[in-house]
Amino acid sequence: MQRNIYDADHEAFRDSVRTFLDREVKPNWDAYIEAKQFPREMWLSFGEAGLLGLEIPEEYGGAEAGDFRYNAVLCEELGKVSMSLGSCHGIHADIVAPYLVELTTEEQKKRWLPGFCSGEILTAIGMTEASGGSDLAALKTTAVRDGDDWVINGSKTFITNGASADLIVVAARTDPEAKRGHGISLFGIESGRPGYSLGRKLDKVGQDESDTAEMFFEDIRVSAEDLIGELNQGFIHMMNWLPQERLSNAICNIAQARQILDETIDYVKERKAFGQSIGSFQYNKFVIAELVTKMEVTQGFLDNAVIAHTKRELTAVDAAKVKWWAAEVQNQVLDACVQLYGGYGYMNEYRVARAWRDARVSKIWAGSNEIMKELIGRDLGL
Repeated sequence: MQRNIYDADHEAFRDSVRTFLDREVKPNWDAYIEAKQFPREMWLSFGEAGLLGLEIPEEYGGAEAGDFRYNAVLCEELGKVSMSLGSCHGIHADIVAPYLVELTTEEQKKRWLPGFCSGEILTAIGMTEASGGSDLAALKTTAVRDGDDWVINGSKTFITNGASADLIVVAARTDPEAKRGHGISLFGIESGRPGYSLGRKLDKVGQDESDTAEMFFEDIRVSAEDLIGELNQGFIHMMNWLPQERLSNAICNIAQARQILDETIDYVKERKAFGQSIGSFQYNKFVIAELVTKMEVTQGFLDNAVIAHTKRELTAVDAAKVKWWAAEVQNQVLDACVQLYGGYGYMNEYRVARAWRDARVSKIWAGSNEIMKELIGRDLGL
């Protein structure tokens, strides 16, 4: 079905993104997998191409596109290459970016945003803790006032870009007496500060090329100039920007699944068994018809969410619906694609196998699908 969400300018941008990825990223993919990390050279090339600062004002080196659909186009093209590329880029350019644009002071903008756009400063966001998972209100990392400074202690885990990040937006409890969901603040912590240390680079089931790490804070001293947003309002800030994170995840998820489905359709047309292409078998034909229809229905739902967010009308509940549904459909489609490939679908040398492994986490991160359904149920008064 024809999509009508993008105009000629968006499609021209898409062409430029594809050209960049074909030239700068795809030829180096095996090296990224072996290193289990995207090198700084890659991020600098993204910065030089203007693909890190779509939401950043021009005065700080960004593109200031002013239209989230450009972010969506970029998410789609990155997702077609790999979910890990989409997630690592998305953490920096779609998830951290709004915090640094909307909540920072002029001094902080000048300190962080030019490097953010160039790729010299790579970012991560430190929300998740080992004891809390999706329960962000239960975080235990603390920031205790000491004169004009704050002293931070605690840890974070499952942090995308964790081993590479130069700047981490860290959520910490600044008022231990406050009610649940209150008394949390955000701080910008540079990775070189005394007391900051990395734990393990985590060994994941999929997304081998992305670095996901633990991080520890031991008596890290920060000043009031490192506070991001309002004191004790960090939980509200996170809730305000989680819809964009969940939407960006959904865009990448569906783009990846559609790309692999298209490759699978090509495969079943060529693969022969019992004297004919396996795609011509009625059962396989019906499976693929269902998958294509499910993908197009989901894409229409997702496109409406992108339009709503572009108008700043996407609600947290609708973002939860988009996030869990896109992740569910993605995993259903990829599992069916693996089955259609047969034994080859279980081989890591085939993209379908790697995509299937990479996708499983999408039902867990950015708030598990169960939490998304809980949010929707509460909104229904249940």
